[in-house]
Amino acid sequence: MSGARIIVLEDDHDLRKVIVRGLTEEGFDVRGVATGSDLLSTLDTSNPHALILDIGLPDADGRDVCQAIRASGSQVPILFLTAKDALTDRLAGFNAGGDDYITKPFAFDELVARMRVLVRRGGADITASVGSLRLDPAAHAAWHGEERIPLTPTEFRLLGLLTASPGIAIRRRELVRAGWPHGAIVHDNTLDAYIARLRRKLRPLDDAPQIATVHGVGYRLD
Repeated sequence: MSGARIIVLEDDHDLRKVIVRGLTEEGFDVRGVATGSDLLSTLDTSNPHALILDIGLPDADGRDVCQAIRASGSQVPILFLTAKDALTDRLAGFNAGGDDYITKPFAFDELVARMRVLVRRGGADITASVGSLRLDPAAHAAWHGEERIPLTPTEFRLLGLLTASPGIAIRRRELVRAGWPHGAIVHDNTLDAYIARLRRKLRPLDDAPQIATVHGVGYRLD
């Protein structure tokens, strides 16, 4: 889900930082704000692919913020992330125009999975590119100019995470989380073998970025 822009509206500073950092590691382009007014003032210029809204805010009810967004004509997918778990609260969130609802405390992997679904449902153009290499998540394909590069699903997910942050070292555990299902047992040499396969596919391509080893950390796309 490389490059999908997400805005997180959460007034708890520490939780907001955790969500922003975690979603960034998953390949999203994430911005955090603390108030409803901050979100509404930046919505037009930021053009996000999805929103995460808390309900209990210092300056507004998150459901009122959602209604204001819908009243403006925006159909950006919205997920409520809140401690309010009563059925009436969930129904009020959906009635306000929300698309999904997660209660605190929550499993971060579930939040990531739901955001990926919302972004796909919203039809976002999230094609990512680095140099002459282009990844198209909708078509599940990689391209070098007009040449299609065959990738397995796992190779695609690994390359997608690397492409989301070119020039930045991606830790091994983050690559494993991106490449394999939650709970899967993945040995170090398994990840290395997949990276070697990706390198063999990228190496013959003129001007294509290459995967560098960052010793003691993981890998980087240069």
